[in-house]
Amino acid sequence: MTSAPPDLARTSPVDRLRATLQPTELDGWLIYDFQGLNPHARRVLDLPAGAFLTRRFFVYVPRQGRAVLLHNHIEGGTWSEITRGWDIERRAFGSHQELDAALGAVVAGQRVAMEYSPDGAVPYVSRVDAGTVERVRAAGAREITSSADLLQSFLAWSPEDLTAHQRAAAVLMRAKDDAFWLIHERLKVGESISELEVQAKIMDAIAGAGMSAGHPVNVSFGVNAADSHYEPGGDKNAVLQPGQCVLIDLWAQEPGRPFADVTWVGYAGEPSAAYLEAWTAVCAARDTALKLLQERFDTEGWGQLQGWEPDRAARDAMGPVWGPHFLHRTGHDLGVQIHGAGANLDDYETRDTRRLTLGLAVTVEPGTYPAAQGFGIRTEVDVYLSAQGPHITTDLQRRPFVLGQGEWAAVRAAGYGEG
Repeated sequence: MTSAPPDLARTSPVDRLRATLQPTELDGWLIYDFQGLNPHARRVLDLPAGAFLTRRFFVYVPRQGRAVLLHNHIEGGTWSEITRGWDIERRAFGSHQELDAALGAVVAGQRVAMEYSPDGAVPYVSRVDAGTVERVRAAGAREITSSADLLQSFLAWSPEDLTAHQRAAAVLMRAKDDAFWLIHERLKVGESISELEVQAKIMDAIAGAGMSAGHPVNVSFGVNAADSHYEPGGDKNAVLQPGQCVLIDLWAQEPGRPFADVTWVGYAGEPSAAYLEAWTAVCAARDTALKLLQERFDTEGWGQLQGWEPDRAARDAMGPVWGPHFLHRTGHDLGVQIHGAGANLDDYETRDTRRLTLGLAVTVEPGTYPAAQGFGIRTEVDVYLSAQGPHITTDLQRRPFVLGQGEWAAVRAAGYGEG
C-alpha cells in the first residue's frame, strides 16, 4: 500500500530527480533559478552554499534520457565544478536569443513540471516568475504543470531526523509541564506570575537541552491568547489574573534537525462555561483531523490525501459558534524550518492540493480566538507520516489545566486525561 521513500542519499541530484519522475506521466522537470528567487532549486540540486551564481540557469531532467543544463557562458567554470559526477550535458548561452533557442531545443513539445502553482494557489511552491513561465511556453512547451508534489520527496525525514525530533518533543513536554507547574504554584500562594517569567523558564529549558527555538516562545494570558501569534516582550507582559486563560505555544529543534512544536492551555481557577464549550469544539476539530488521517491511510496509504482535506474536516467539526473564530490553517509542515516547505493542512489561507507524503510530518493545531470573550484556545500535536500510518509524536491534551487549585500531580493528570 505504502512503500518507503527510496534511499538516494549517495546518488547525484540528477539521479534523484529522475527517480522522482518515474511514477509520473511528465516528460521532465525544468528547474529554473535566478539569484535565489527559487529556493527549491538549491535544495533539489543540492547546490553548494557558497556557489557564486549571478546569471539565470535552467536544468532539465527528462524522465528518460540525459539531463541538460543551460547556463550563461560566463559561469561555465563554476558549473563545471558543481556538476562534477552528474550525468548531464552542459550547454552554454550568451545572448537572450541564444537562451531562447537553447530552451526551445529542450522543452518543445514536452510536458514539464516547474516551481509554479496555477493562480498562485500554493505560494510555497510558486517560485518561478510569470515572465519565465511565459518564456517557457513560448519556447514550445506543450504543458507546464506544478512540481508541488515532486518537491516533497526531497523533504522526507531520515531516521536520524525522526529521532532528533522525538528528543525535541520530549524536551518540550517537560518544559511545558514545568511552566504550568510554576503558574500553578504561584497562584496557590497568591503570588504574581508574568508572561515573561514563564517564557524565560521555557527558553532556559530549551537552551539547557542544547536546543534552539529560533525566537522566543509564545506565552499568552487572557485576551492576549486571542492573538494566535502573540509573543510577550518589551511592554507586552501581562500578569495573570484569576479567571483568565493561559496558552503556551513552544517549539524547539536540535541544530539542523526538524522542529517539534506544541500548544497546551490552562485556566486560572475553574474555567468558564464558554471557555469549556470552546475547548470541546477545538478538541472535536483536532480529533476529527486525526481520525481522517488514520482512516485515509488505512484505505489508501499516503500519497492520495491532499492537505486541504483535514483542514476542511476540522473546520466543519468545530461548528458554527466557534468556527468563525478559527482564523488560521489547521496545521503546517514541520521541517528544519518550523514552517516547512511541504504540504500544509490548509483550506483557509490557501487550498493546499499537495499530497501528504510518506516521511514528512505536520502539526494538527485548530484553535478559536473570540477576543470579545477575552480568551483564545489552541491544541497542537505533531504527526509523523510513517510507513505504519500517522504517528503522534507529542502528548495530547484531554482537558485544560485547572491552575491554582489542589495538587499539581492531580491537575496534570486531569489535563492528560488520566484517572
